[in-house]
Amino acid sequence: MKTLFINIKELLQIRDSDIRKVSGSNMKKLPSLKNAFLVIEDDLILDFGLMEDLKKTTFDKTIDASGQLVLPTWCDSHTHIVYAGNREGEFVDRINGLSYEEIANKGGGILNSAKKLQASSEENLYQQASKRLEEVMALGTGAIEIKSGYGLTVEAEIKMLSVIKKLAKNYPIAIKATFLGAHAFPTEFKNNKDRYINLIIDEMLPLIAKENLAEFVDVFCEKGYFSIQQTAEILSAAKQYGLIPKIHVNQFTIMGGVQLGVQHKALSVDHLEVLDTNDINALKDSDTMPVALPSCSYFLSIPYTPARKLIDSGLPLALATDYNP
Repeated sequence: MKTLFINIKELLQIRDSDIRKVSGSNMKKLPSLKNAFLVIEDDLILDFGLMEDLKKTTFDKTIDASGQLVLPTWCDSHTHIVYAGNREGEFVDRINGLSYEEIANKGGGILNSAKKLQASSEENLYQQASKRLEEVMALGTGAIEIKSGYGLTVEAEIKMLSVIKKLAKNYPIAIKATFLGAHAFPTEFKNNKDRYINLIIDEMLPLIAKENLAEFVDVFCEKGYFSIQQTAEILSAAKQYGLIPKIHVNQFTIMGGVQLGVQHKALSVDHLEVLDTNDINALKDSDTMPVALPSCSYFLSIPYTPARKLIDSGLPLALATDYNP
């Protein structure tokens, strides 16, 4: 089926060649065409240009986009949309002044979500996640990354990743799976964290690789969660199975996570609410993409990623939703 969009007020993101990243001052430029047309055939872009250059031919469908903008779909590179129910009760704790860490220390946060997810069936998780996915697609998302990390047991992590795999099979957008077993330490491993690290490395990773359940690996590298050494150990093990690192760093604490991500050739380092000159310099000498999650900062009332500082340093910057319960 061939569809023609005509009279587009402005067609955005028009480039002469493929480009992987736009960095620094180049981010000020948004190439576009005004009074444009766009031709799509079988879900692929066939042609585009100025209305005055449109050749007369036949189309199966014509859409008049007068007064409208047309732009590529959103790519959301950091989400947690597979979960069992939300944590709205914890919002009251936040209103009462409790911090993210204080809520986590009393069994809330990630551990609260893990408890709910472990008790949910794979089918129930799939049905919930499907609705969320359809909602974000309707809002213009055309590619999405989805993490595990609310399982924290072998069985529950595999269950989450299986749901993501099923979503990828059944929906027409690009869906990438990330293994985030190192999201938090389960309560039973609180006094023996090495045992949980070993569980991730010796049991979870081999199963995930065998079933081809993930393309990426993530770790919450943060004070009170996974240390630099523990993060490095997990990333090194995951790379042996071909998983590409992309990690949570610098949400609350500067502890060398950015440099570790660069060292392990991480695709991205995400959060970055707190940054110093060493972090920025490390990113300058790398192919690692900094990713900001502004809605997380808004909801938790924590600092925002210093986006302007990153861009003025000549770096690229991506935004993602951090969609989570």
